[in-house]
Parts: sequence; structure tokens; C-alpha cells
Amino acid sequence: MNEHFHNPEPLTSNNAALVLVDHQVGLMTGIRDYSIAELKHNVVGLAKAAQALGLPIVTTTTSSETLWGPAFPELQAALPGQNFIDRTTVNAWDDPRVEDAILATGRRKLIFAGVSLEVCAAFPAMRAVREGFDAYVAVDASGTFNMTKRETGIIRLIQSGVVTADASSLIVEILGDNASPGAGEVYTALGMDWATLVGQVRESAVTESAAA
Repeated sequence: MNEHFHNPEPLTSNNAALVLVDHQVGLMTGIRDYSIAELKHNVVGLAKAAQALGLPIVTTTTSSETLWGPAFPELQAALPGQNFIDRTTVNAWDDPRVEDAILATGRRKLIFAGVSLEVCAAFPAMRAVREGFDAYVAVDASGTFNMTKRETGIIRLIQSGVVTADASSLIVEILGDNASPGAGEVYTALGMDWATLVGQVRESAVTESAAA
């Protein structure tokens, strides 16, 4: 039996960018596959960790003044000064300003998250694959309105060649080394309980290096 496996080169802080699509207050109220608190935690953690790793970040909303409202306040606070490109297109990539912003990152590996998973995250991720990019969707930073939408959305992503993963796994892949200077900040951003332990690992590595 012939099977196609998509196993791209690893994500790094030099080849990856983050695209956050439509994490808006009006859409968040309809989320049913996660608690709103958990989804907010995951999205904010992803955004802060991406910042700590120096990743370019593109953010967008849909009809924020007439339909779904602004990005939720915690995300705006996590990304001070960030430009949220407001658009009307269903697929974020179909807006020339969003496409230009993505291309301007110069990165060929794009991590997407959005509300909803099967549309706002999936459609631009699938377009990215068609355009020759490696696309990833952080499924736990991408809520949706019922489990059917979640399950079929993930299946369609996989069928389209998009890598599906949880946000922290993608971020830790980019981090690469728990002894790196930014490791503690990254784990703290993700809200992981072992952030303190990672700091101890780094201190131990530095001590051992100095002793050598």
C-alpha cells in the first residue's frame, strides 16, 4: 500500500513565522471544543513564546467593527503595538495586505492558528501549501463551534498536507535547546510548570561549560 508521509525539515527561529487569524471576542463566545479560558491561555502562550523566539507574527481579524469585534483583550495585551489587519475575505490569505505581510516575513514555514479551526486556520494553511510553503496548524490555539467541525477540519488539513500539532510542541521544536538563553522565557510564556526546572538545566549547563 502506498502512503504519503509529509516530514519537513525542522522548524527554527530563522525559518518560521506565526499567523494568528480571527481570535475575536465575538467568535470566541461560540467556541465549544475548548473552554474559552483554556483557548485564551493557549493562544496567548503561543503568541508570547513566538515573541520570545523572535518569530515574525502576522495577525488579522474579520470585520471587527461590524461583525465579530476586536481580537480578545488578552491577546492584544500580549502583542502591544501589533497591527491586526482587518479584512472581509473568508480566507485570510486572499486579502492582499495579509498575503503581503506573510510574504514580507521571508519565512517558508508558517504556523497558523485561528477561530475557527476548519476555516480561519485551515483555509490560509491549505493555501500556503499550494503556494509551496510548509504549513502547520496549532490545533489547541484554534477553537471551533462543535466537535464535527473540529474532527473534519483536522482530517482535511492532513489530507491537504498541513502538519497538525499542539502549540507547545511546535514552539519547543523551534527552541531546540533547553539550555539556550531564552528557554526559561519560552516555557514561562507557554505556562508550563517546569519553566523553573528548565532554568536550572540552563544554569547547570553554563556551570559545566565554565568548568570545562
